[in-house]
Amino acid sequence: MRNIRSSDTSIELMLRKELWARGFRYRKNYAALPGKPDIALTKYKIAIFCDSEFFHGKDWEVLKPRLEAGNNPEYWKKKILRNMERDDEVNKALMFMGWTVIRFWGKDILKNCGECIRVIEECIFELNVQGDRMFYGTDDE
Repeated sequence: MRNIRSSDTSIELMLRKELWARGFRYRKNYAALPGKPDIALTKYKIAIFCDSEFFHGKDWEVLKPRLEAGNNPEYWKKKILRNMERDDEVNKALMFMGWTVIRFWGKDILKNCGECIRVIEECIFELNVQGDRMFYGTDDE
């Protein structure tokens, strides 16, 4: 487990390089926010997390039986369930603070980084549109 990195993973680096190339500036592993988001676009109040499928419980109903058949199943089930709970707590805390939370699975970043960037750009566009509505006093949806 000591070889598992918590920052500067390959999926984070891939996403950060693409964001930087498109002109987005960010903070990495921003400790001022709950959960230390992997990427924080402070200008837009967007927190981005790059989650690995195993440690964050993707397809939990499929993963759970596989864990039960492996070594030390109680430890792994407890660990992954707590990670999933913590992810939910962090999401709620950030949203309460007015931040938008985006979570990507590692394989999604590796297979289609461009699609992940598109999601981020759409989020920024929506936030800008909402900001314009508030600025100009319109409430059209």
